[in-house]
Amino acid sequence: MSNRVYRLLFGVTLLLSLYFDLYSVLYALIGLSLFEGITNLRVPCVVSRVRNRECNPFEGSLGIAFKAHTRFEAERGLRILVAAFMGLSLIIMPDTLWFFPWFMGFAITGAGISGVCPMFLALKWAGLR
Repeated sequence: MSNRVYRLLFGVTLLLSLYFDLYSVLYALIGLSLFEGITNLRVPCVVSRVRNRECNPFEGSLGIAFKAHTRFEAERGLRILVAAFMGLSLIIMPDTLWFFPWFMGFAITGAGISGVCPMFLALKWAGLR
């Protein structure tokens, strides 16, 4: 499984759970994203290892050679940011930031369809590996 397919599934699941008000699924997505970000056990890499394939660390970089300033991976940073912003908008301030999970759902789904995630590229540009 590639990060592109995972982002598509994650984004569609996020949008469907927002539309049908499935808060238990939303909390599970927040927990999954936070778990992946903290432990670096990402679903696409685990599935690739089970299928005896390598997890491509350069996937989604558009062939751009970014200079890494830290050993922290951009994919982990993306997962932590998704969990933090979803937690902030769904748990702490749901009435004020109701639009933010919808925006994230459409952005993550678009990243899954196109293979280009602007936030991932921004984190790579900022110096994450």
